[in-house]
Amino acid sequence: MAINGRVLLLNQTYEPLGTVSVARAIVMTFKNTVFVEELDGDRVLRSARAEFPVPSVIRRRTYINVRRRREASGMKRLRIYMRDKFRCQYCGEKYGVGELTLDHIQPRSRGGDNSPVNIVTACIACNNRKGNRTPEEARMPLLTSQSTLRVKLERVVLCHYAEARAEWRKYLFMDVHDDRDVMEKVPIEPGRRLFKKPLR
Repeated sequence: MAINGRVLLLNQTYEPLGTVSVARAIVMTFKNTVFVEELDGDRVLRSARAEFPVPSVIRRRTYINVRRRREASGMKRLRIYMRDKFRCQYCGEKYGVGELTLDHIQPRSRGGDNSPVNIVTACIACNNRKGNRTPEEARMPLLTSQSTLRVKLERVVLCHYAEARAEWRKYLFMDVHDDRDVMEKVPIEPGRRLFKKPLR
């Protein structure tokens, strides 16, 4: 029987790496490549012959350096959408994934790069209207300042998942001292919150 949900994956050093499916986490446990740090309450995965406790937090037994891999892998569209809360950063309207695009604040044809600080979520209409211009030239000011966009995408994604997983919070301290003030300024929808400081 399949169980939905995500499991927090930590590096050997307790640095959060991301999330994996419950099935993947159980396979990693059986292969003895991870330690189980937290269980997901009393939830179990049942097969015809046995029951397996469902992990909530797992930690790798060996250290992996993923920083270079993440930097080289390019931008992840969904992470940008999540960071910008699925809202066009020009008109402010919220859209579904199929109605959103990624816009380069400084157009690539004019030297703009693919870093998170230069890419925002935009609806098709606003992206077409802006065209090959900067927001200032198009008279389309950004709703979110570029300094706020410097928040690491991985951290935003993990905090998004952790809002409903209390046992994850103590692991989400991350070494982002320079981003802490920015994190506190990230726009938050009413009734939702992101963690501003380490929780234990």
